Parts: sequence; C-alpha cells; structure tokens
Amino acid sequence: MKKYESIIIFNPSIEEEVKKEKIKQYKKYIKELTNTKVEVQDLGKKNLAYDIKGYKQGYFAVFNLGCNPEKLSELENKYRADKDIIKYMNIEQNEKYIEDEDSEEDEQEM
Repeated sequence: MKKYESIIIFNPSIEEEVKKEKIKQYKKYIKELTNTKVEVQDLGKKNLAYDIKGYKQGYFAVFNLGCNPEKLSELENKYRADKDIIKYMNIEQNEKYIEDEDSEEDEQEM
C-alpha cells in the first residue's frame, strides 16, 4: 500500500461550517474507502500562487492516507463531482504506508 498526501482547495466563498462539515465527510469517506487511518490538516484560507477558476484565494485541507492506486481514482472522482472544490492534487509519498499498531483513532471534532 502506498502513502499519499491528498490536498483539496475549496471555493473561498464557502461558509466555515460547510467547509468543516465537508472535511469531516471526506475524512469519513476516505477512511471507509481505504480502511486506514486518515490524518487531516485544515490549513485555512490562503492566497493562491495563481488564479484558479477566477479565485485568488482558497481554503486548503490536507489528508494523509494509505491507499491503493485504484481506490485513489475513486476518491478523485468524488472530488471532481464536488462543486465546492476548485482544485485537488494527490501526491505519492516516497515511503510505504505503515499504520501504527496502536492507531485507535480518537474521533475528535475539528
């Protein structure tokens, strides 16, 4: 299983509560899809290096996960269907995904 970093950029006009709920839903979806622990970083609103679909800013979220490539394409299809996501990128990491033995994930709300 490979390790990936999945970065999504949300439309900057999305409401904070909607963004948090979408991040929570994607975390749940990725966990069910990959059957692995998912780490999430909500990086907040940032300026973009270049305009994306006319936007100069976006809300960034980063998911660290372990996944097989065929499952990754399912995740990308879900991203593509979300009208609030203006850009996404999945980056394969150099190391293999190894889940911690005591990886009982505490389900803290963001």
